[in-house]
Amino acid sequence: MSNLQPTVTRRTLLAAAAAASAVSMLPQARAATDPKSELKPFKFSASDEQLADLHRRVAATRWPDEENVADDSQGVRLDTIKKLAGHWKDHDWRRVEARLNSFPQFMTEIDGLDIHFIHVRSKHENALPIIITHGWPGSVIEQLKVIKPLTDPTLYGGTEADAFHVVIPSLPGYGFSGKPRETGWNPPRIAKAWAVLMQRLGYKKYVAQGGDWGNAVTENMAVQEPVGLLGIHTNMPATVPAEISKALAAGLQPADLSPDEMRAWGQLDDFNKNGLGYAIEMNNRPQTLYGIVDSPIGLAAWMLDHDISSYRMIARSIAGEKEGLSPDDILDNVTLYWLTNTAISSARLYWDNAHFPTGGFFDPRGIKIPVAVSAFPDEIYQAPKSWAEKAYPELIHYARPAKGGHFAAWEQPELFTAELRASFRTLREQI
Repeated sequence: MSNLQPTVTRRTLLAAAAAASAVSMLPQARAATDPKSELKPFKFSASDEQLADLHRRVAATRWPDEENVADDSQGVRLDTIKKLAGHWKDHDWRRVEARLNSFPQFMTEIDGLDIHFIHVRSKHENALPIIITHGWPGSVIEQLKVIKPLTDPTLYGGTEADAFHVVIPSLPGYGFSGKPRETGWNPPRIAKAWAVLMQRLGYKKYVAQGGDWGNAVTENMAVQEPVGLLGIHTNMPATVPAEISKALAAGLQPADLSPDEMRAWGQLDDFNKNGLGYAIEMNNRPQTLYGIVDSPIGLAAWMLDHDISSYRMIARSIAGEKEGLSPDDILDNVTLYWLTNTAISSARLYWDNAHFPTGGFFDPRGIKIPVAVSAFPDEIYQAPKSWAEKAYPELIHYARPAKGGHFAAWEQPELFTAELRASFRTLREQI
C-alpha cells in the first residue's frame, strides 16, 4: 500500500473514476492477472490541518544570526530565506494540487514498492513513448511545464511528428512513491523498475530522459538495454574522462584543454570544492537530518543550497528579478516534499548509491545505444562535445542551449522541449 492516504472527497472520487477510465484506454496495457501489477488511479489532496500546520511552523521559525560575510560563501543568505518565508504566506498549494490532479496519475507496485507516475498519452497515435526521470531536490513538479508541449506539439510550435506519450515517475522515496524499507534502491535497481513500468504500460518501443539522479537512472537503463529502449537523452551527462577525474582529485589542471574543456574543468573544480556539502551528508548520514523534517524553512534552505548557479538564480528570483524559476515554483516543490514527509527518504538515495556503488556520478558508463546530449550552460558542468563523443559512441545529438541550468525542463521548458524533439527525430522511424 502507498504510505500516503489521500483525503477522499466527492471530487476525488469523480476524478479517480475518470482516471480509471483512462487506464482502460492504455494501448496494449497488460491485463493485471497479479493484483500487485495493477495500475491504480491516484489523486492527492492535502488536509486543511496539514496546510495550517505548515504555515504555523513557517511563522514560528527561530532564525539564526545573519551571515558575517557579504556574499553567499557561507550558504543560503538570511535575507533570501526570510523573503521566501514571506512568499510562503501567500503560496496556494491548492493551485498546485489541482494542476497535478489535472493529469492522469497512477500507482503500481514494482519490486515490492509502490511507484507513483504521471502518464499522459498524446492524441497522436504515432507518438513516441518517453519516460522522464527527475532528480534531487526535484520531483515530478520539475516536468509539469513540458507535458502539454510534448504530448500536444501542434499547440506549442511543433508538428504531429514531434508528439510524445509521456510517463513521469516519482523516484522511490520521493513524492508520492513508496518509501523503501530495505537498502539497495540505487540507480541500477530503479532503472530495472522503470523498464518494468514501460512494459506494464504496453510500450514495446520507447526512449528515456533524465537529469541529476534521473540521468543516473536513465544511463543505467541504457547500460542494461531493456527490450524496447531505443535511446536516451540527458541534460546532465556522465562524460568526465578518467584522466580528468584523476587530475581534478590531484588539483592539477591539464595544459592541453580546449576552451570548452577549460570551462567544464572550472565548473567541476568549483563544485568539488564548494558544492558537495549536502551530498556528503546524505551519502553518509541521511538519517541525521531530522531538522529538515521538523522545520519547513530548514527544508527549504537545504533544498536551495544544491549547486551555486541554481542557488544564485533562485536567490535573484526571490529578490524580485525575473528568472527561470519563480518563488512559487520553488515553493510548489518544497511544499510537495513537506506534505509527503520525504526529506529523509529521498536523501537515502545518496546513501544507497554510496553503499551499493556503480561508479562515479560523472564517470562514463560504457553506453552502446544511441544517446542525445543537451549541455545547458549553468549545469553543474557543461559537458564538452569532445567528452560526449568519447563517452557515447552512438551520439545522435549534441547541443549547447543558450540558457538554462540544473533544472532544465523546469527553468527553460521551451528550450527543453525543442531539444527533446530534435534529439529523437532519427529514432522515430523505428516505432
